[in-house]
Amino acid sequence: MSEGGFTSIDWRLFKENVSELISEEWMLVTPGVPGRWNTMTASWGGFGHLWNKDVAIVVVRPSRYTYGFMERETGFTLSFLGEGGRKALEICGASSGRDTDKAKAAGITPRAFSARGVDDERVGFEEARIVVSCRKAFAQNLDPYSFVDPTILPLNYAKGDLHRLYVGAIEGVWKR
Repeated sequence: MSEGGFTSIDWRLFKENVSELISEEWMLVTPGVPGRWNTMTASWGGFGHLWNKDVAIVVVRPSRYTYGFMERETGFTLSFLGEGGRKALEICGASSGRDTDKAKAAGITPRAFSARGVDDERVGFEEARIVVSCRKAFAQNLDPYSFVDPTILPLNYAKGDLHRLYVGAIEGVWKR
């Protein structure tokens, strides 16, 4: 089904290299609904199959303004902006939604995406080439004592502020 330049696709038919998509292209993680949302840039995460569900995995530090939205809201989107979106991703990664209208500053347009209808809308971006909508299924703080690889903590968490891990069941995927 086509909607405003986007075509809804089955996640199982998604043929992108997801490791490259996240680590090289980056993404906007956006919890919330129209009128009540925030977004942040992320380059860590993953996709997989867990608990008989296709899932997306993201991490958010409690110090981020987006964290409160992730905790309050039932779901989130992942928006991939493509090659032309790097500047917007940099702006959304360097500024806080506490004191900045990130979408306006980045020149991106929030819009509703819904896999289940108007009562379940989530915010993605008009400029995205891919939007993945997820319903939160799991959340847990990373525990410093659970890291088996001794290099991870000093390289990524020297100042503490460990991420909270979120697993979202994929409910909709839209592609340009």
